Amino acid sequence: MSSSNPFNSPLKGRGTSNLLTGRFSKQQVTQDINEDTLIARESWHPQTQVHYAKAKSIISRNQSPDVPFNLSINPYQGCEHGCIYCFARPTHAYLDLSPGLDFETKLVAKTNAAELFANELAHPNYQCEPIALGINTDAYQPIEKDLKITRALLEVALAHKQPISLITKSALILRDIDILAEMAKHRLVHVAISVTTLDKDLKRILEPRTASGSKRLDIIRALTDAYIPVTVLAAPVIPFINDHELESIVAASAEAGAQSIHYILLRLPHEVAPLFEEWLHQHFPQRAGHVLQRIMDMRGGKLYDSRFGKRMTGEGLFADIINQRFRIARKKHGLSDQRHGYLDCSGFSLPPQTGDQFGLF
Repeated sequence: MSSSNPFNSPLKGRGTSNLLTGRFSKQQVTQDINEDTLIARESWHPQTQVHYAKAKSIISRNQSPDVPFNLSINPYQGCEHGCIYCFARPTHAYLDLSPGLDFETKLVAKTNAAELFANELAHPNYQCEPIALGINTDAYQPIEKDLKITRALLEVALAHKQPISLITKSALILRDIDILAEMAKHRLVHVAISVTTLDKDLKRILEPRTASGSKRLDIIRALTDAYIPVTVLAAPVIPFINDHELESIVAASAEAGAQSIHYILLRLPHEVAPLFEEWLHQHFPQRAGHVLQRIMDMRGGKLYDSRFGKRMTGEGLFADIINQRFRIARKKHGLSDQRHGYLDCSGFSLPPQTGDQFGLF
């Protein structure tokens, strides 16, 4: 793989300007830097493009012991939020697109997701268990506002009494608070809100098209007020970038009404590593080396360790210190370590067929 960022500078509102080729690409793209390209760079504002696709299936099975779910649904591929650290960036390589800028500007929307979901729930071999919605990429990223694919999936889940867990960093989830509140009455939903930083300036460059930290706390309050169970995910924890905020995030989450909280150490699989390194040198050149060295200290001398049981929390002295700090803060503020054990599968059933129940058929 190679870097294709002739300008080597960030784009406003984007996590990266790098068109890094994926690990499966047979072509390496380079561009000469001259006066014309530098002038063009000043007016270069790539627009988000959406490809509307018909998926063949929608429920995926997970085999990782590090995550608390076996089944998941992702209504979108790629994510306009543009979080530079996103572990899902490498999946764009399977589409022969760049895990860099393409990941946040060339999106895929699975327009038949809700129809497939209803059909797969009705399959005779389906056995009900909680399904995680929007794990790879945020189910409430900006294009969801108009497409409403996630809302349609929730309507199907409610009709079937199918338990769902959601994770998001978007205020758009509040649009669906009516459905979520109804699901919560039947113990069918659990929401995780990702809180990475409470620093607006850091948020702007780290996760450019997401809600601010203070807004995410407001989301927690609104969901809690609607009796919807909420967990906070302090993720990712990045040494020398946001790790000093860990206690503040725990305290603020507890004050906002969250019931539980977890954290995840920064993960840099495949193409995420060079993209994150470039981002560090662009925004934090003075400390970039220290950040990378500390990451390697917690990853057995490498930037990434994919081993189950280690990839979420790391290992070694510095990883242990973060874990101890987190546990002390969680205990101090009375937050649980429970995930979504309270989701109830006992009510699952097939709704009467009315032909157009979800506006899909």
